[in-house]
Amino acid sequence: MAEADVPAVEVGREQLLEWYEKMALIRRVEELAAKAYTLRKILGFCHLYIGQEAVAVGAVAALNPDDQLITAYRLHGHAIAKGITPKAVLAELFGKATGAAHGVGGSMHMASKAVEFWGGYGIVGAHVPLGAGAAFANKYTGDGRVSMTFLGDGAAQQGAFYEAICMAQLWRLPAVFVVENNYYAMGTSVDRQSYLTDMSQRGAGVGMKHWQFEAFDVVDVYRNLKAAVDHARSGEGPVLLEAVTYRYRGHSMSDPAKYRKDGELESHRKEHDGLKLAEMRLKELGMTDDELKAVVDRVKAEAQEAYDFAEQSPEPDPAKLYDYTYAEP
Repeated sequence: MAEADVPAVEVGREQLLEWYEKMALIRRVEELAAKAYTLRKILGFCHLYIGQEAVAVGAVAALNPDDQLITAYRLHGHAIAKGITPKAVLAELFGKATGAAHGVGGSMHMASKAVEFWGGYGIVGAHVPLGAGAAFANKYTGDGRVSMTFLGDGAAQQGAFYEAICMAQLWRLPAVFVVENNYYAMGTSVDRQSYLTDMSQRGAGVGMKHWQFEAFDVVDVYRNLKAAVDHARSGEGPVLLEAVTYRYRGHSMSDPAKYRKDGELESHRKEHDGLKLAEMRLKELGMTDDELKAVVDRVKAEAQEAYDFAEQSPEPDPAKLYDYTYAEP
């Protein structure tokens, strides 16, 4: 299947508004995380999702609530899109007991059984077999669920990724693998790391249904992911997608992103910003500037409340440091 063959979808104003608000919330939370990092309230690694919000929100909209989502270390946006609260996300970034992983996971290791969000992994590509494993469990039990796994373009060069899609296709697992091609693996552009620049073509080698699409418009993301999820859920086997997106910040907070070409970032902000594209769609559906401003103000207030909650939350109890290291006897 090519993107041109993906069916069109109708998205109403209320649905689009909900997606826009979620995207704006993710961006504002990430902006506050950047602020907290510069103030040393967040320590260690911190990989921001700013610029890629449409991918997480549009993709999660294509899932059922009990479908599993597994991702890598640039996970804050995925976590919020799947249902982890901004309070729990920021508290985890702050290393507080009220965080999604009780303050012991940090930026790269959040999870929530309640919303079927399973991380959050720091080893590049090593989580893809876990996504295949979740899909195997779904097929084995016949529960009708789909596993969705996100990875970066750099992770598509790893052996674990290829081994996982080989087995997923062999066993016709209900899985969707989404490569978020944000142009750079750390500081290396796609065309400098791989002769093949459409990572969805990796699926051709194992006979897997695959295609590439531009993932700046949340409606386009939903349209493509819904087609992939429906295919996987039908029992026809897994799908590998490449969602072409763009990150506005460096690889992590310690990366000044000096490797970008002059004007590249500004061009993407002007032409491909997911929030602006959603705003344009909403205005076409009759929303006014004042109504959109009210949404943004509401989002800023919610994000600030989450920031204050994280700042005021207690530190983890040192006596519980090893609680999650070993299983209970």
